[in-house]
Amino acid sequence: MAKDSKVNPSTGDQAFTRESVYGTMAEATYAGALSFMRRRYTRDLSTADVAIMGVPFDLAVSSRSGARHGPRAIRAASSQLAWSSPWPWATDPFDALAVVDYGDCRFDSGYPANVPNEIADEARAVLSTGTALLTIGGDHFITYPLLKAHAEKHGPLSLVQFDAHTDTWADDEGRIDHGTMLWHATREGLVDPARSVQVGIRTHNPEPLGFNIIDAIEVHREGPHAAAQKIRQIVGDNKIYLTFDIDALEPASAPGTGTPVIGGLSPYQAQEILRNLAGIRLVGMDVVEVAPAYDVGEITALAAAAIANDLLCLYAAAHSDDG
Repeated sequence: MAKDSKVNPSTGDQAFTRESVYGTMAEATYAGALSFMRRRYTRDLSTADVAIMGVPFDLAVSSRSGARHGPRAIRAASSQLAWSSPWPWATDPFDALAVVDYGDCRFDSGYPANVPNEIADEARAVLSTGTALLTIGGDHFITYPLLKAHAEKHGPLSLVQFDAHTDTWADDEGRIDHGTMLWHATREGLVDPARSVQVGIRTHNPEPLGFNIIDAIEVHREGPHAAAQKIRQIVGDNKIYLTFDIDALEPASAPGTGTPVIGGLSPYQAQEILRNLAGIRLVGMDVVEVAPAYDVGEITALAAAAIANDLLCLYAAAHSDDG
């Protein structure tokens, strides 16, 4: 679909006024309703390929809170990217995919024990329509109920996780924690650790539960192309859920997060790995742990918005032959 690079005053607030769920159109970056990448806000998924859903939840953090404001910050930062197709991808995902902004997941934070099921139920409702999910968080615990919903639909998944932490520490049943959710997910058979990989790790954990690890040092030494090749070998042709914790990035590039760890990936390394994964069988994805209160010049939110857009490009590449 052809794109119009000029701002048309009659087509402002595209989150509400755009007539098509396809295409990229320019709108003033400093104005307008802040949907993700200026997509239409709707809960009608009858024609949608992908729904963007925010999960403003941060009650599972072990350090600094504030990720509940992440979805809003990422949407705002995405307005700086929405005027053009993502460089250097060859195609615009919004020409290939019908993408809408579903708004935020509904839950009652006054009953925290109920929140995991409420997140999973919202994800199930979206997936039941045949629509894929790109979720923006929120702390990393939200990946656990999202994995539940995706595994129910697709079976046990390969997980590709960008993170400073493995999040596989042992825990009590039913406890909510953003550092233990993959312990729960593994014990429940939602993911296959042997066919999964964690990228950018730079913290100790005595029990990785069988996950393959490409730590930050390996990425720095061997480069992003080698990391991508290794990821491809590990996941093979399995269906994949990709989760990107923004603390995978070096804090100099992403200070706005709850548990920053120095020595992380650069945005270039992370994006280059993602670009070199084009064609993997991606079925679900999220970007989490943006805490804008600790950000500087919105650079963390901007990085998260760009990564989320790259994930849409990956999803478009994976489903380019689906018709």
